[in-house]
Amino acid sequence: EMVAQMIRAGLPDAEVTVTGADGVHFEGHIISASFAGKTTLQRHRAVYATLGEYMGREIHALALRTDVPQSGE
Repeated sequence: EMVAQMIRAGLPDAEVTVTGADGVHFEGHIISASFAGKTTLQRHRAVYATLGEYMGREIHALALRTDVPQSGE
């Protein structure tokens, strides 16, 4: 839940779902209008930036799916 909270703090418009049973390897699905027009790499960098020094330390791995909201939602 800490990971999801950090992502939400950095990307306030995002819909964030994070799972990770072992506490160090996580999977995240982040939906944000701010991702529109950005490459997958740019989207992932934006998410990693919200986690700062935790990446590579407390968070050993974060697999990401990043999407823009579907029209009509």
